[in-house]
Amino acid sequence: MLKDSQDLAVSTNSLEALNAINGFCEQLLSVGNNAEVSLKAVEADPVSTLANIYAAAFYLFSGTSDTFAQAVNYLNAAKTHLADANEREQLYLAAIDAWIKRDTQSAIAHHEAIAESFPRDLISVHICQYHYRNCGDSEGMLRIAEKVLPANRDNPYIYGMLAFGLEECHRLSEAEEAGRRATEMKRDNRWAHHAVAHVLETQGRLKDGIAWMESVCDTWESSNPAFYSHLWWHTALYHLDAEDITKVLEIYDTHIWGRARKDNGREQVNAISLLLRLELRGVDVGSRWQEIAAYLQPRLHEHVLGFMDLHYSIISMH
Repeated sequence: MLKDSQDLAVSTNSLEALNAINGFCEQLLSVGNNAEVSLKAVEADPVSTLANIYAAAFYLFSGTSDTFAQAVNYLNAAKTHLADANEREQLYLAAIDAWIKRDTQSAIAHHEAIAESFPRDLISVHICQYHYRNCGDSEGMLRIAEKVLPANRDNPYIYGMLAFGLEECHRLSEAEEAGRRATEMKRDNRWAHHAVAHVLETQGRLKDGIAWMESVCDTWESSNPAFYSHLWWHTALYHLDAEDITKVLEIYDTHIWGRARKDNGREQVNAISLLLRLELRGVDVGSRWQEIAAYLQPRLHEHVLGFMDLHYSIISMH
């Protein structure tokens, strides 16, 4: 049995699979553009429970009905080899199984159990924060980050997680401090960039917000495409509040819809929400609504996340 980059045991004897697992951990925590490296772990060791679990999680994060079906295949493979899994992997499988069944509270309970026994597992914390966020449980987001902080003070990613939990609980000065610390420890810490962006927008510090985003935006080129557009969406909000509509449209055309994978739901959401904000300010957005609408028909009946359904309903009005 080998240990991963978090110093946690993995039920595999394949160094190739372990390297891919470590790659997935880095990509997920940094919101990088190569999280599909998890699939290479399965290729290297098809019987590895954790490799199959991570592959399932990769697809579940996409948030669409077709990717749910792919996640189920990997989860079933993980179940087949559950007898060879260690305690952490068994908890993981139960958590991802609950996610697929949309039993969010059960998923959270299993991730909390992992945090108790294996506090170095920041992938589990990341997934748990995702569930807490979708439930609107800001206190839960902060609580789990604080729970594992003592075991991870050397890891820059925990400070980004802590920052977002603090921001969601309206502890803004602490959130900004944690986010900036995370970025000082690791400059391409995009989740931390995001947390600080929330703080500065909430406080109406437009010049500080623009300066912050411009100081780190070069690192976004290697970000997950949906998060790349989301970070630029945040940047556009500063310019929108500053009433620089020309700049907002430039960002939309260059970095949001202009760079989007047009059939990707999360990238569609970034575009929809920015166009709506422009329209509410009386801005003529031209044919941009029609350009998006052509890609949304397959999404209208997915109902995977209420957050995304809400955005799809907006497009139906145009």
